[in-house]
Amino acid sequence: KMAGSSAPWIGSAYLFLQSTCKTIVLPSLYESSQKKPSVFRALKLAFADCTGSVNGVDMLKVHCSHPHLIVQLKFCKQENCRRFLQSYREGVLQESLQNHLQLSLAVATVPLEMELKAGNEHLDNMLKDEDRCLECIYREKPDRLRDEEITELEECLKSLIVHQSINNNMAVTDYASLNSPSLPYPSQGSSLSPQVTFVFQGQQFANRTLTPDDHQKFAKLVSKKWKQVGRSLQKNCRALRDPVIDNLALEYDREGLYEQAYQLLLRFIQSEGKKATIARLIAALEENGLISLAEELLGLHSNEDCS
Repeated sequence: KMAGSSAPWIGSAYLFLQSTCKTIVLPSLYESSQKKPSVFRALKLAFADCTGSVNGVDMLKVHCSHPHLIVQLKFCKQENCRRFLQSYREGVLQESLQNHLQLSLAVATVPLEMELKAGNEHLDNMLKDEDRCLECIYREKPDRLRDEEITELEECLKSLIVHQSINNNMAVTDYASLNSPSLPYPSQGSSLSPQVTFVFQGQQFANRTLTPDDHQKFAKLVSKKWKQVGRSLQKNCRALRDPVIDNLALEYDREGLYEQAYQLLLRFIQSEGKKATIARLIAALEENGLISLAEELLGLHSNEDCS
């Protein structure tokens, strides 16, 4: 018996998505601060289509694992999970998601391959046995709470839907607005709200979003301390939480320190968007004694290296 009358029915599964079109790489689109809301909206609407409710399934986390986009799902009601499985089995989810991605990304077609897993079980191999699939999903209790990033995207989507219902404009206009780089995100907290200025070594500097030049200088000069800086940044950046930094060290070990540092800051910039500011990087550098590099990024000198 999967659940007693006193306990709610809660299960978890992972949906693996991959586009078979070489020009559409879903993880790269989701890693883009401009395209992420569009991809998220397509996922949300497709899940609503296949469960009959916007709350039929909860997205806990979206993982970018090239070439796959992996969505961790949480089901709170068995009937919603049944509807999801039926839609998945009959190809309804795939067709719906392809259509929503096509609209959101303004492309001709988005062919998809999909795979559904619960723990070590490949549910695609047992879709005809719905009860067995339900048991596998029920056994896999969610191992995490919903990501703050997902909550932000949910709130953003709600505000857009309200805006659309008030103005009663065409859906295409609403989809286009999702691609706007100026899409407002709710702040995660006062510590992450970009301040106008900040103080370094007793001087006041204008805050700004990190530039490609900042990115290259950091990667070139930070040397072996890139991991320490990463651990300082991870305090307010979920995209750098463990084990991401150690994984970057292993993945780019052959390419050397420059590439490891470059990839670290790339993750930070892609995740934080406009909140990836010079003030946050300077604070992380100060925390790790990299004053010379901080001065270099702020244009206080140009010839000295950092230790």
